[in-house]
Amino acid sequence: MPRRSHVHLAVIATLAAALAVRPATLRAQEGVRTTPPVEEPQSFTAFRLSALALGDSIVALAREQLGTRYVFGGASPRRGFDCSGLVKYIASVLHIDLPRTARLQARAGEAIAKDTAQLLPGDLVTFGRSSRITHIGIYVGNGRFIHASTKAGRVIETALIRRSARGIKPWQGVRRIALADVDTLPTDDGPLR
Repeated sequence: MPRRSHVHLAVIATLAAALAVRPATLRAQEGVRTTPPVEEPQSFTAFRLSALALGDSIVALAREQLGTRYVFGGASPRRGFDCSGLVKYIASVLHIDLPRTARLQARAGEAIAKDTAQLLPGDLVTFGRSSRITHIGIYVGNGRFIHASTKAGRVIETALIRRSARGIKPWQGVRRIALADVDTLPTDDGPLR
């Protein structure tokens, strides 16, 4: 089985386990069965962990494409990738629906502050001049991202914060596609409010 399938199956298994409802158990009281207790909402801690695992899966899939050649309009490992084709391909492997262009992908998910302390692996990082987004990549952690580079002619991993230079587009923003609601989940086992 290809490596990507193992990652994909692991993500699905993790999500299924996190969302599975514990079966109600019947309790006996003085020898008489009572009705099952009302089930409390399942802890969202497991869901949060599976959401973080999804971000890690995005990174793992992106790293599998390192070295794949750059092709304008490319959207597959066999043909090659452009920046938005790489992002779309990885999202589609994980059944995340994204538009095809960097400009439209820069509107998907949830906007996150352009602050490296808030970035999580799997976030999309966008680049361009003024408000025009022309490039996109996948944040992998430790101040680095993966993208299909026209200059390098292949998919590479590079530093997010770089010196201004000809051909390097300025960092414009961040979109969170895999973990949009992780900050609203409770940190304890209590119910949502």
